[in-house]
Amino acid sequence: MVPTDIKLHQVSGILEILFEGGEVFNLSAEYLRVFSPSAEVKGHGPGQEVLQHGKKMVKIANLEAQGNYAIKITFSDGHDSGIYSWQYLYELGTQFESNWSAYLARLSAANKTRQPQFIAVG
Repeated sequence: MVPTDIKLHQVSGILEILFEGGEVFNLSAEYLRVFSPSAEVKGHGPGQEVLQHGKKMVKIANLEAQGNYAIKITFSDGHDSGIYSWQYLYELGTQFESNWSAYLARLSAANKTRQPQFIAVG
């Protein structure tokens, strides 16, 4: 699957991806960040995944083409090490419901939240 159009909606933080089969996916910056394909998030093998939390307010700071096969996303929290292949973006779109519900369950089980942790400076 190859996208025919990719639009970043700055205000909402939504990445809109239209694929050649006519599918359209609207993926939030938070969703893309917590499902980053980077080793920092995925680990280096099964069971080494690192649960991402506190990413509700993250935004997409930059998109960069990676040849004709992927994009690199830089997020407002500085994370920029994941390369999102067209196939991976398609999977994220088609599997959104199951991915998101499983993610929310993992957050709950770990007693973590989507809300960022702010430190009061006084």
